[in-house]
Amino acid sequence: MTSEIRVDKIHNEGGDNDSGIDLSTNDQIVLKTANTTRLTMNATGQTTIVGEGGSTTTNLQQGLGKHWCYFSMAGTSFSDSFNSSSLTDDSTGDFLVNMTTAFANLNYAVQASSNCYAGNSWQVNQSCNAKQNWGNTNTTTSYDFASYANSAYTDATYNYALGHGDLA
Repeated sequence: MTSEIRVDKIHNEGGDNDSGIDLSTNDQIVLKTANTTRLTMNATGQTTIVGEGGSTTTNLQQGLGKHWCYFSMAGTSFSDSFNSSSLTDDSTGDFLVNMTTAFANLNYAVQASSNCYAGNSWQVNQSCNAKQNWGNTNTTTSYDFASYANSAYTDATYNYALGHGDLA
């Protein structure tokens, strides 16, 4: 007969706020509702959850953005960011974005956009690029970010980038 524990609450009497579930190295945690698996976490931390609509599963680690940043090319610091360490101003409209934690390889993707004020109008997403070998050779910890508007490189006011891929 299979053992079963039914509880409404797990409480740690030791008071050290360590009320986690400790399983052997080859076990996994499975959360079910209405007798259907909604989340599985294995011993390595891989977490799979039921996706939208309830018919497919999503690997949580693969679906998360691993790097993002927001900055103005008027300076060399991030207004806000995640897994971003610094900016290097290479030239007008061309910055190197440096990340804190490396990607596992060069097979990562960065989606980038810029908005800048040119003359009397805002230029939105004018040929903004974050791509391999733009000026510098991209690495697992950095990539070039260039903004181009009105036939010239320009230091854009608002710059955004989001990176996806496997971390090292």
